[in-house]
Amino acid sequence: MLVAVCDFPGQVTLAHRPAPVRGRDEALIRIRRVGVCGTDYHIVRGTQPYLSYPRVMGHELAAEVIEAPDDCAIGPGTPVCVIPYISCGDCRACRRGRENCCARLEVLGVHRDGGLAERLCVPERLLVDASGLSLDQAAMVEFLAIGHHAVDRGAVGADDRVLVVGAGPIGMAVALFAVRRGAEVTVLDGNTMRSRFCRDVLGVAHAPASGPDLERELARISGGEDFDVVFDATGSPVAMEAGFARVAHGGSFVLVSIVAAAITFDDPAFHKRETSLLGSRNATRADFVAVIEAIRAGAVPTAAMHTHSAPLDDLPARLGEWMTPEAGVIKAIVTI
Repeated sequence: MLVAVCDFPGQVTLAHRPAPVRGRDEALIRIRRVGVCGTDYHIVRGTQPYLSYPRVMGHELAAEVIEAPDDCAIGPGTPVCVIPYISCGDCRACRRGRENCCARLEVLGVHRDGGLAERLCVPERLLVDASGLSLDQAAMVEFLAIGHHAVDRGAVGADDRVLVVGAGPIGMAVALFAVRRGAEVTVLDGNTMRSRFCRDVLGVAHAPASGPDLERELARISGGEDFDVVFDATGSPVAMEAGFARVAHGGSFVLVSIVAAAITFDDPAFHKRETSLLGSRNATRADFVAVIEAIRAGAVPTAAMHTHSAPLDDLPARLGEWMTPEAGVIKAIVTI
């Protein structure tokens, strides 16, 4: 079968590998769509902290079931999305229902080979029925679920002023679900196109431009009291550290992005505000289900967010283009 492999930073090639054989408690699936994520771009750039090369990328997966265990509730031919987080089931986090932050977690396309392939075997417990969604929509569930999970972590409510820093796809997902909670949402991103998209399509209240007047504008938006919940989805240590100063007294700071760096903050300022600092990692099955329900209800503008497509054969040539800001990519999807 055909796969796309990142051999080392800067090089993605097509290769042929034997088709997988289903093991006990596994499902054999035919991959139909793969969303390209910021994690994949980091893999290509060589800045993903958890990965070794070579690696078959791909964790935003839409597929059809070929074979599954007899007791699997999802039968052959069913369209599915895949929870790409393989948890151990034994650690303390798993025993407490927190499989998304399992101590020995492996993510498809990062810690083990992923779904940029024609077929894949996965534990059947990771399948989520995506009936009623198009294949393109099903490939978008995973990154949307990460945003949904982050909004839950931040306990966003209808009276909150929310600031989302970083308007990549996951930042957009955070903004979208915070808006759906009734919060007044401000998005901050240096890419004007993405900021405008958040305002015009996702319904955020404010998308101020970067520049010398930014802090004055943020103070105006927040009435000089900063933001009840701040989300960082930038992947930038500088932006993360700056975010602490934008949290209101009694507010929360949710780190959605991850960097291979130490993050520091001013402790007296942190304590006087009684800031809640939260990490948000991956998503749960409940997040996947909630996102699928929202898409089925027409509450997620998936068509507008899906901006680019290419067949698997063309991926090595197209990845470099998609990684440039000039391409205007929000979500690119590979067709298999």
